[in-house]
Amino acid sequence: MTDTVAVQPIVTSSSVFFLMFVIFTGSALTATLALYARQTMLVGYIFIGIVLGPWGLALVNDEDTPKIKDIAHIGIVFLLFLLGLNLKPGNLIHMLGKTTQLTLFSSLAFGACGFGVGLLFGYTPLDSLLIGTAMMFSSTILGLKLLPTTVLHHKRTGEIVVSVLLLQDLLAILVLMILKGSSSGSNLLTDMLISIFSLPLLIAFAWGFSRYLLLPLIQHFSKMQEYIFLTAVGWCLGIAALAETFKLSHEIGAFIGGVALAGSPIALFIAESLKPLRDFFLVMFFFTLGAGLDLNSLPPIILPATTLALLMLALKPYVFSRLLIGLKEPQNAPEIGFRLGQISEFSLLIAVSASDLRVISGSASYLIQVATVLTFILSSYLIVMRYPTPVAISDALRKD
Repeated sequence: MTDTVAVQPIVTSSSVFFLMFVIFTGSALTATLALYARQTMLVGYIFIGIVLGPWGLALVNDEDTPKIKDIAHIGIVFLLFLLGLNLKPGNLIHMLGKTTQLTLFSSLAFGACGFGVGLLFGYTPLDSLLIGTAMMFSSTILGLKLLPTTVLHHKRTGEIVVSVLLLQDLLAILVLMILKGSSSGSNLLTDMLISIFSLPLLIAFAWGFSRYLLLPLIQHFSKMQEYIFLTAVGWCLGIAALAETFKLSHEIGAFIGGVALAGSPIALFIAESLKPLRDFFLVMFFFTLGAGLDLNSLPPIILPATTLALLMLALKPYVFSRLLIGLKEPQNAPEIGFRLGQISEFSLLIAVSASDLRVISGSASYLIQVATVLTFILSSYLIVMRYPTPVAISDALRKD
C-alpha cells in the first residue's frame, strides 16, 4: 500500500517569500506612481500598505503585520547607527550645547498646542496630555532621509537638524520609559536610575571595544569589503542588543555604536555601504505604517486628525524659524523649520504603546497615528518641492 504524501503549496499567504513579494513589488509600483505625481517615494510605501494591509485587500493580514513591524524596526536601528557614524564625539557635544534651548522651547510650544486641540475636540485631560506629548517630536526618518549627505556633513543646516532630532529622540525614549513604568507597577525611579548609570558604562564599553579590538580588525582586513560590511552590521546589532540589557533602547545603543566609530577614516565607507540595507528595512517600516491604519475607524477622527496635522505643519516651521532667529542662527532658518515640520515615528510608538498599556483611549491613539501619517505625506511633499533632497523630482534640487 502506497502512502499518500500531501503536497504543500510553495507560497502561502503567510510565507516570508510572499510577504516580501507583496511589500517590495507593490512598493516599487506605487513609488513609480509617486514619482510621476511629484511625491516622495515614502508616500508610495504608505499608500501600498493601506491598499494591501488588513483594512484594504488584506493580502497582508493582522497576524503578518506584527512580524513585519518587528523586522522593520531594524531600519530605525540602522538609521540611528548611521546618524552616529556621521557625528564625531567633539562635534556632537558642541551641537547639543547649541540646540538644547531650541529643542526644549519648541517642544513645549508643540506640546501645549496638541494638548489644546485634544481638549477642544472633547478628549480627556490625560488623552490630551499624551496627544500633546506626541506632537513634541519631528521625524528622524523623514528628516535624515530627505537631507543630502553633503548638507549632513558640511553644512550648519545639517548640524542643527541632526542635533534637534537627536535631543527629541532622547526625550521620546524617556516618555516611552515613563509609560512602561507607570503601567507595569515597577519602580519607575529605580528603572530610570539604572538607565542613567548604565549609559556611561555602555559608552565606555563601546569606545574601548571599538578602539582596541574592532577598529584594529577592520584596518587589518581593510581590503575585504565584505568583511567590513559584515563586521559593521554585527557591531550595530550587537551594541543595540546590549543596550536593551542595560534598560536602554536599541536606538540609543545603535547610535552609541555609530559614534564610537565616527572618528575612524573607515566611518564614511561603512555609512555608504549600509545605506541600501537601511533603505530595505525602511521600506518595510513605512509599509507597515500604512497597513496599520484602520480605515473603518477613520470617519470619527478625520476632522480632529486633519486639524491637528495642518496645525503642526503650519506651526512647526514658524516656531523653529523664529527660535533660530532669536538664537542668532538666521541662516537657512525657514528651511530647517520645514525639514522639522512633521510629527515623528516616535509619536506613533508612543500612541501604540499607550493604547496597548491602556493609558490612552483607542480614539486618541488613532488620532495621533492618522495625524502623523498626514504630516509625513504633506511635509515630504513640501520639502521635496522646495529644498535639495536625494529623492527630488527636479534635477536642480536632487542632491545625495
